[in-house]
Amino acid sequence: MISIVICSADEAELSKVSENIRQTIGIPHEIIAIDNRAARRGICEVYNEGAQKARFELLCFMHEDIEIRTGNWGAIVSQIFARDQGIGIVGVAGGGYKSLAPAGWYQLEFHSEERSYQNVLQGYKFNEKAEIHAYHNPRNERLSRVVCVDGLWFCTRRDIALRFPFDGKLLSGFHGYDLDFCLSVFPHYKIMVTYDVLMKHASEGNFNKQWLDQILKLHKKWSYALPQTTSVMRGNEMYDIEKRSFKKLIEQMIRWEYSYWQIQTMLWHSARTKQMTTRVVFKGFLHLLKLKLHILPVPDGQRT
Repeated sequence: MISIVICSADEAELSKVSENIRQTIGIPHEIIAIDNRAARRGICEVYNEGAQKARFELLCFMHEDIEIRTGNWGAIVSQIFARDQGIGIVGVAGGGYKSLAPAGWYQLEFHSEERSYQNVLQGYKFNEKAEIHAYHNPRNERLSRVVCVDGLWFCTRRDIALRFPFDGKLLSGFHGYDLDFCLSVFPHYKIMVTYDVLMKHASEGNFNKQWLDQILKLHKKWSYALPQTTSVMRGNEMYDIEKRSFKKLIEQMIRWEYSYWQIQTMLWHSARTKQMTTRVVFKGFLHLLKLKLHILPVPDGQRT
């Protein structure tokens, strides 16, 4: 049995996804749909309310712009949790590396095949692109262990959601909640991506300055524990990833008109890491200084 929590902003979308759930889940369930159209509360607050209201042992947090294509998916999810009590979160997209440099779950600068694991039919709302099947299973597994999952859809145990509530004081909007929850759970339970549940997601997300503002808050909280990986890192691989990532982030922050003080503050927070040498952060300071003194030009283009 599964309790499904949805933060709803569109009555038509909610009606459509509720019917989709009823037709595909295959086991007893409840839908806890919290109407957030008027209040516009942060998703953390809404999800915590949903977890408190839930009656069943398993919880599923999901967006309402989703269409699940796999039949009897509720039984699939229940069996995953039943087979391994050490599993705490199951999603359909996630990253095996969570960088020290502020970013989302998908680390573009992590060039290993293991940087992403996913099985999603991805639609596009903010870009004129055709739908794609984002399938990335580098180890040819049924389940892949990751650090973080994407918040479009993920399941957990109710006791875990109550033990590690979403941080609504830090994240009052609609970004970063999935990463924060995963980073809370990661030291205690396994976080997995399943390839046995397929769904279509209508939106790719809007990774703009508002999104980065929330990611910077998140990294201020978690930088001491980052980076984290479920992959084997060899030699200077982690250092090289972070060096490139900080450089690209600094350049993007300049293009988005963050002040030099704000960029320096981000770097100082990153220097709290206990997972790797802080030398990589000071490389970031040096790169910022060169840009500020016009020793290096700020590259054109947007960070994707």
